[in-house]
Amino acid sequence: MIKGGKVSNIVVMKVLNTAKHLFFEPILALRWRYAPLLLIYFAYGAQALTTVALTFWEKENLNIGAEQIILITAWLTFPWTIKMIFGQCVDHFPILGSRRKNYVYLGALLMALGYVMLYGIAKEAAWMTWIGSNFAQYLAANLVAIFGFVIQDVTADAMSTEVAERNGKTESEIQAELTKIQILGRLALMLSSTLVAGIGGYLASVMTYENIFLVALIIPLISIAGAALVKLKTPEGVGKFDPVILGGGVAFAAFSLVMAFQNLTYSQEIVFGVSLLLLSGLLWRILKDQAPEKVRLIVMTLTAIFIFRMVPSTGPGFTWFAIDELGFNEMFLGSLQQISALTALALLWFGTSFIANQPVRLILICLVLAETFISIPEIALYYGWHETLGLSAQTVALWDTAAEGPLTHISMIPMLAIIAYYAPAGNRATWFAVAASLMNLALTAKQLGVKYLYQIYPVERASENTTANYDLLGNILLSKMAIGFVLPLLAIVVLLYALPKNQSK
Repeated sequence: MIKGGKVSNIVVMKVLNTAKHLFFEPILALRWRYAPLLLIYFAYGAQALTTVALTFWEKENLNIGAEQIILITAWLTFPWTIKMIFGQCVDHFPILGSRRKNYVYLGALLMALGYVMLYGIAKEAAWMTWIGSNFAQYLAANLVAIFGFVIQDVTADAMSTEVAERNGKTESEIQAELTKIQILGRLALMLSSTLVAGIGGYLASVMTYENIFLVALIIPLISIAGAALVKLKTPEGVGKFDPVILGGGVAFAAFSLVMAFQNLTYSQEIVFGVSLLLLSGLLWRILKDQAPEKVRLIVMTLTAIFIFRMVPSTGPGFTWFAIDELGFNEMFLGSLQQISALTALALLWFGTSFIANQPVRLILICLVLAETFISIPEIALYYGWHETLGLSAQTVALWDTAAEGPLTHISMIPMLAIIAYYAPAGNRATWFAVAASLMNLALTAKQLGVKYLYQIYPVERASENTTANYDLLGNILLSKMAIGFVLPLLAIVVLLYALPKNQSK
């Protein structure tokens, strides 16, 4: 008979061994060949260095209204929806003989140019004013930088399917490694966000905005380091070039750019509708030779994730309310970003094995419920419930941020793992780009939803020319919570629970 003390010791040892396994699992999963793509994701996360500075710069210095900021945010999702063009280039058109490394360098060059343009806007430099209004300058600078990030992202996506060891491995082993690679990519991104978020808040409080944009030039250097220091694996074979995909992407890009400069009331909606039709058609073209059950699995899963990602956010209104009414400053907003990133990092780090082995539908349901639950603190802060409970606004905001942090990143894992697993040899960048572009189009739908909410319930921030008006912000918060619960949950039940159990992983 085992004594109580021995039982306790056994339980403690099991707990310690489990914790040790969970802690070291991501580290043990690392491989030197992963370094270039992980550093690209690390650089992408480092964008948070300028987030706080941009928030206060937009509010205090730029002559741009709420709808214009939302419009810019929506247009900045456009480069992500034409990734198929860059995918075809990365797969079939080498730069000076390179289909990977030199594309990383090109992306870094555009990123650096974007930050230099932001510096020029902040300095009111003559070489930027020729572009036009503050709105046009700000949109152009951000677009240049985003195109750089997109090019690097497409290249990293292709590499994420190539660095997995496939020779002599079973299908389940290959899928497990690809899933862990995607998790490591999210961890690299979140680790970067965690490291720079607090720094960004501090810099925004002690440095001029233009100098922060110069400091941000270190970000493209990070991605360059990975491509320069590690010999990249030569992609296996070259797939069949598809002029329809490239031609469709170019035609769509030209159409979108023309629409961007037309003063049409529903230009964003038109671009979104055309984008959805085009990307759906290209996806169907890529999948036409696949087995019907595989097509059904991919389409239903991606549709459910698409609907989950298109739920509107609260937009900039709550941040403005927190600054104007709750007294949140640069340092505190930077701390909130850091806590959010740190919580997401910890949850994904210790949950690597769990997330990699659970069905997509279970993960999405958990995320929907969590998203609904963490909408409550924002509503409580707006209506002053925290004062009734004797809590400070900062305390509630810290809890809310810590709870919200992991959701966005975790929702990416099932999508990326599915795309990586089914990526065909020789056309990995193109397949990844088309599927991911369709998923990123959901973010355009999200921004359109935000725009509609603000048109129905107008909100005004405090500035030199306007008085703050947050009377209808509560309606936005409540609407966002209701839509975020009903719409994705319905999609998960209808789409994913219609799949056989062996296909719903």
